[in-house]
Amino acid sequence: MLFSLLLMSLFVASLNSGSNGNCYYVGNGSEAVLVDAGISCRETERRMARLNLSLKTVKAIFISHEHSDHIKGVTVLSKKYNLPVYITETTARFGRLNIDRSLARTFAADETISINSLSVTPFAKHHDAGDPHSFVVEGNGVIVGVFTDIGNVCDKLTMHFKGCHAAFLEANYDADMLENGRYPIHLKRRIRGGKGHLSNHEALELFNTHRPAHMSHLFLAHLSAENNNPELVNELFSAHAGDVQVVVASRYRETEVFHIRRHDEMIHEPVPLMHSRQASLF
Repeated sequence: MLFSLLLMSLFVASLNSGSNGNCYYVGNGSEAVLVDAGISCRETERRMARLNLSLKTVKAIFISHEHSDHIKGVTVLSKKYNLPVYITETTARFGRLNIDRSLARTFAADETISINSLSVTPFAKHHDAGDPHSFVVEGNGVIVGVFTDIGNVCDKLTMHFKGCHAAFLEANYDADMLENGRYPIHLKRRIRGGKGHLSNHEALELFNTHRPAHMSHLFLAHLSAENNNPELVNELFSAHAGDVQVVVASRYRETEVFHIRRHDEMIHEPVPLMHSRQASLF
């Protein structure tokens, strides 16, 4: 039973999601990747331990862009666990990251990277960073997207979203809260200006228009502490969700581990995990 479960699923969790740090776990039971490492190495260890997840299963870290809430812990985490870091040269330069050259891996948009039996496909996104990317992780016939820090919905995002069994999707701000809030006008313009973040309603429109029939989970991610509210966004999306389970990823703690299955079935107990590894440098 356990073996057939592992063959049919990916396991996902948000370790943290928000402007104070972002880190997402996607794995298949024996190997996993982290998308972004925006919390400290120690905090990553603590949160994974609470979830019964082992860092020994993590085979690579993928960095979406150079903002501090996505890279804060990557140097220490990579060095301590000898983890390759997939990052573009522009992002590494803009982030002033001191990653060991033996662990640095570059990537190009739309070129799939194999991490043992997992496949990770980066694609370019609209955000105010040097060379920002989103990622799609595939394994065991299951596809999980990590789509945060997005200024607007582009054709590539729509295409990849249509393939996902589960997705971490940014719902950063409520338009009225942002408009009437205390942020200065230049910051409001940056957030909603096409290279900032997705609003609740922009994310909802993507979900309502393009979600595939096989999607089982939607993780609402990177909520603003100032311009959004978890209860508000959960209520908004749940009203349209149908059979899709909506989960609001917290900026204060990890979610539970979710098993994303091809047959839209969810199991909550963590499954024992295992070991393995991969390579190519700047």
